[in-house]
Amino acid sequence: MPKRAHLVAGLLAPLCIATFFLSTIVIELFGSPAAVAKLKSLIVTPGLWILIPTLAATGGSGVFLARSRRGRLVDGKKRRMPFIAANGLLVLVPCAIFLNRLAAAGAFDTTFYVVQALELLAGATNLTLMAMNLRDGLRLAGRLKVAAPAARAP
Repeated sequence: MPKRAHLVAGLLAPLCIATFFLSTIVIELFGSPAAVAKLKSLIVTPGLWILIPTLAATGGSGVFLARSRRGRLVDGKKRRMPFIAANGLLVLVPCAIFLNRLAAAGAFDTTFYVVQALELLAGATNLTLMAMNLRDGLRLAGRLKVAAPAARAP
């Protein structure tokens, strides 16, 4: 059961962030200010109410599954998880809430776009780290082969 929970939560969390990330880019480029405000509202509610529990479930089930495992892949996942969690809770969540408030007030000024850029950077960072964890998790499960090192020319 913990493996299934980890799989489901581990797929939902990056899917949420990717959805927020891509929809933000598309709406910012092609949407109206009202559409941006609506998107920011949806990211906060219900978005964060889905994302935060899935991140917690992913981390908790991952810790449970890794308790008796050792090795380079497990160590890499363990090193990345505090950065993912801190980035999510200390950067992404506050940015989402702040941007929602600014958008609701129609304040699409320099502050909005600086925080938006920070949020996109943090989101891209988390997506990259989560993709690395997914790759290593698939390797641990035997579903993805580890690439053989390239032969060196003499």
